Amino acid sequence: MPSISDLDDNGFWLLTQEGEFFVPFERYPAFQKARVEQIFNFEQDDVAFYWPELDIDIELDALKHPEKYPLVFTD
Repeated sequence: MPSISDLDDNGFWLLTQEGEFFVPFERYPAFQKARVEQIFNFEQDDVAFYWPELDIDIELDALKHPEKYPLVFTD
């Protein structure tokens, strides 16, 4: 079961079966305005993670290979 393992001023760590991935606020600025509870409230399907209260989804491949996804997420 995936979980948030750490959270600081720069982003958070998402622990998954595939490994632990850093989600930087610089790359995903919508999380910076979120409440802690909203960041910890997420779901996972086969290929992505979804934060329903924030309407944000991130594909696992984007976490594994951020160089393949150069765009920055915006609201």
